[in-house]
Amino acid sequence: MANRLLNSIPESYFKTAMSSELEPGPLPLINLAVGIPDGRTPEPILEAVTESVYKEENQRYVSFRGKPSFKHEIKTFYKKHYDVDLEDDNIALLYGTKSALVQFPMIFIEPGEGVFLPNPGYPDYGPGVMLARGETYDLPLLPENGYLPDYDSLPDHELQNARLIYLNYPSNPLGAVADKAFFDRTVERFKETRTRIVHDFAYATFSFDNPHPSILESDTNLDCAIEIYSLSKGFNMSGFRTGFAVGNREMIEAINTYQDHTQTGMWGVTQDASAAGLRNEGEILSGQKEKFRRRSAMVTDAFTDMGVPINPIKGGIFGWIKVPSGYDGESFRDYLIQELSILVTPGFPFGSRGKDYIRISLAVEDAVLRETVSRFQQIKHLWQ
Repeated sequence: MANRLLNSIPESYFKTAMSSELEPGPLPLINLAVGIPDGRTPEPILEAVTESVYKEENQRYVSFRGKPSFKHEIKTFYKKHYDVDLEDDNIALLYGTKSALVQFPMIFIEPGEGVFLPNPGYPDYGPGVMLARGETYDLPLLPENGYLPDYDSLPDHELQNARLIYLNYPSNPLGAVADKAFFDRTVERFKETRTRIVHDFAYATFSFDNPHPSILESDTNLDCAIEIYSLSKGFNMSGFRTGFAVGNREMIEAINTYQDHTQTGMWGVTQDASAAGLRNEGEILSGQKEKFRRRSAMVTDAFTDMGVPINPIKGGIFGWIKVPSGYDGESFRDYLIQELSILVTPGFPFGSRGKDYIRISLAVEDAVLRETVSRFQQIKHLWQ
């Protein structure tokens, strides 16, 4: 049996949802609860796997902190896209970025210190703070502020005790984005304090009006922030469990030291595949971005024309929809399953401000999204 601390963590909604038996209506099921892009892993990555799996060096332990070849591609990628210069001690390889996001409070804060978490925001940030015996502080993301936090409205005692602040743009689940001016203000606000910034950049590829900035463009001396970059989404590598953290040396060293004791180095094949993805990012990411830009425009326009209140999807791969009067997110999820055979994610796992919302995914084929729009046409009167 697990100890009391682990048993105190609420059960993961997504684990429960994925293992539940569904009872859809008579139509074929449409699953809009998926969180990974559709499509195959790109060929340059698969070719690298085929080649590197036979290399003897990859059949043994590799360097604990990663191959120079993978780190070189990370440095090249960040210099090209964000004009950020990285050294080896600014990089930690990650065995899936979710693990790092959950574990980081456990290895960086002291019990009783606070962590600001976005609300609405990714559900699994919270358990990491609880496992660290920290205090979770609410970071409201409100439509009147463009879903950017208003630091001046946060309680003084929380600001003084906060050791970390988590940000995530493009946002899951909101589809909101941030600009460089916001990151400039954020770095300026916290760089002379004890509070350090973790920016979850999982959806970096999917910013549709302009390229999304890195927070490290604002933290030019890498004083107070790290960025967690996932290869799962933009590179269609979710099954590979690979990504990296870059930025402030103190924060990166905490991750690397922890992994020195808990891992024996990322499998060389995974590193070679990841390096191949970054090396071929021009042909890979442009197609992904255009596919989801097209889908976001189609879904946003169609739902808006129906009178269904959906947030503008400026980035990411999700739509955030206010449910009709008389429902909350959970009851409307059940309604959609029974009446339209559409599976969505209710908003409550994303925080208290998600109670009256649902999240839909764009990570399905275009034809499925068109069918989704057609089915919602049948119930648009619920919002009128």
